[in-house]
Amino acid sequence: MARMQSYTIGQAARLLGVSPDTARRWADAGRVATHRDESGKRLIDGKDLAAFSVELAKGGSTEEEAPYTSVRNAFPGIVTAIKLGDVAAQVEIQAGPHRLVSLLTREAVEELGLEVGMEATARVKSTNVHIDRV
Repeated sequence: MARMQSYTIGQAARLLGVSPDTARRWADAGRVATHRDESGKRLIDGKDLAAFSVELAKGGSTEEEAPYTSVRNAFPGIVTAIKLGDVAAQVEIQAGPHRLVSLLTREAVEELGLEVGMEATARVKSTNVHIDRV
């Protein structure tokens, strides 16, 4: 099984749609758990970041009111839920304040190796949402 991905404060800030200073303050306040790697850099486990991003989105707007925009309809974020059926699957991504849900085949989820807590990008065209693994 693949090792759980961890994120730096800066990476987490980008995925949450806030500044690194805001993400650091949240970590300092204990709102999201961190640990240190061998070099002393603070990291956030992917599953912890996924849970925090969902909690944050339910709480309304972030401290920074800058709009979250996408380039070419790409929404980088973190996988917060995966529901697998026999043939189909549902993948949820929290991209800053945006929650995106994509219905795709179970085979596609398995081929991409998608797991809760990993970084992914939702691409939106018309009414279709495509998931790219980062």
